[in-house]
Amino acid sequence: YTSLEAAQVMHEICVAVKYLHDSNIAHRDLKPENLLYTSPQPNAILKLTDFGFSKETFIKDTLQTPCYTPYYVAPEVLGPEKYDKSCDIWSLGVIMYILLCGFPPFYSNHGLAISPGMKARIRTGQYDFPNPEWKNVSQAAKDLIRGMLNVEPEKRLTIEQVIMNPWIRRYTEVPQTPLHTGRMLKEGEEIWPEVQEEMTRSLANMRVDYEMHIKNLDSSNNALLNKRRKRGEEKATKQ
Repeated sequence: YTSLEAAQVMHEICVAVKYLHDSNIAHRDLKPENLLYTSPQPNAILKLTDFGFSKETFIKDTLQTPCYTPYYVAPEVLGPEKYDKSCDIWSLGVIMYILLCGFPPFYSNHGLAISPGMKARIRTGQYDFPNPEWKNVSQAAKDLIRGMLNVEPEKRLTIEQVIMNPWIRRYTEVPQTPLHTGRMLKEGEEIWPEVQEEMTRSLANMRVDYEMHIKNLDSSNNALLNKRRKRGEEKATKQ
């Protein structure tokens, strides 16, 4: 597995994301698990899937619901402020980071899907390119990741800037530098099921807003309903 292959994958993902952003749609859950090939063949097409969190966004900073998968979440999504489709670019940067080394730039040290320390590192953009995994990765690739992992959304690269970056645009010319990605992913296979389970639990909690919960009227504490009840009781007393 080489830098050239990673660049080719990134180019395909960028084409899909650009199509969405050109249509004013934010995916909001970009991650490797949502990228599927049409077949095991070498000429298979990479497809972007799972649009459960996707939303149209015609105006800047119109999204507010904190929809995300922990490893890939942009800092602005963690806070109370509104955000826009630039959150996808952050996730794209995380994906590229993983493709080039085999582990994420932000993770919890306690085996949780996300922790206070991990949130703090995401908000401040605190990550590095440790050796030996990053020793032979080009400066151009690292600079592109830095541009996508900018904690300030307005200074973060747009999908147009990403796709026009030489490392993406001329992906066929990227050197076939061997990467540590395969080894790192294999070493992480033992803990991955536990992490995946924790992330699934987090996602389930976020999706709870989409479910309908019907309360019994007797146990409801709705202010408008209480007002109507009181009015009804007053009418009954007068009669």
